[in-house]
Amino acid sequence: MRENGEVLLGQRPEGKPYPGYWEFPGGKVESGESIEAALKREFMEELDVTILSQEPWCCVEHVYPHAHVRLHFFVSKNWQGEPRSREGQAFQWQGPIRVKPLLPATIPLIIWLDALRFNNN
Repeated sequence: MRENGEVLLGQRPEGKPYPGYWEFPGGKVESGESIEAALKREFMEELDVTILSQEPWCCVEHVYPHAHVRLHFFVSKNWQGEPRSREGQAFQWQGPIRVKPLLPATIPLIIWLDALRFNNN
């Protein structure tokens, strides 16, 4: 999250479920890996960004037709590097969220996120 409250969203690439849908960057936790380590690894692999600090924000579960997922969200306001796509997906900084379509598990988080970004800054 930037100081002005903007957050980074990524667009799911072709070849994955829900291609073209927008979501928060991240990915799967590997066997034996902590959630925080997965966050740092995924941001380096996808965005060439080193996360310097993060705060747990929330955890949600969502049932898709292809999978039941548990998503752990963190807020990071301290990183090194400027995000750039390393895997060919599009990324955009968003104040009010304007990109569409949003991944279904992301939609309920937008209201919570707006309260965090615009009421507690």
